[in-house]
Amino acid sequence: MAQLGQLKVGVLGGTGPQGRGLALRWAKAGIPVVIGSRAADRAEAAAAELRELAGVEHVTGLDNAGCAADADVVLVAVPWDGHRDLLESLRDQLAGKIVIDCVNPLGFDKQGPFALPVEEGSAAQQAEQVLPESRVTAAFHHVSAVLLADLSVAEVDIDVLVLGDDREATDTVRELADAIPGMRGVYGGRLRNAHQVEALTANLIAINRRYKSHAGLRITDV
Repeated sequence: MAQLGQLKVGVLGGTGPQGRGLALRWAKAGIPVVIGSRAADRAEAAAAELRELAGVEHVTGLDNAGCAADADVVLVAVPWDGHRDLLESLRDQLAGKIVIDCVNPLGFDKQGPFALPVEEGSAAQQAEQVLPESRVTAAFHHVSAVLLADLSVAEVDIDVLVLGDDREATDTVRELADAIPGMRGVYGGRLRNAHQVEALTANLIAINRRYKSHAGLRITDV
């Protein structure tokens, strides 16, 4: 893969909190970013805000198909209920590319957040099934969108578990994590192990609600 500064990272769901926050941090780190949304004008409006916040010019906005086609690496940060349909519609544009799935299939009721069953095993495995010609990885599930959006937080103190079956792809995703100050990418296993990583988000949400925090993970002795 090329150096990170030469890669363009597309963010599907870049107008939502998680995608927008990661896009902001990558742009601030000097990585070209393209925001994807169902409507190109909405994507460009979000990109304009990020250009101003980050003080950079290398953020653009396109519709989802344009974003997927234009980027070298694509982050999927969309709601779970639209996950499969969106990826099916972008199969051709995402062929041959590294796809980073950070979607958490969660439900909420009076008792709080809980993991939803996924027929394929996990959102990442669903993406792998839908995108047979893409290099699917899973990462960035546990990063606080609030901390990402707040540039007064100079370092985002968290480890990011990166899962996948393609060594070069997971190495590139780990580098994308490392590019954000305070963040570290840690290989977390094969894609078949993505379910428990996605599900752990429910526990972190419960922790954050109880302790009014923005909890994340740190892996010891690595």
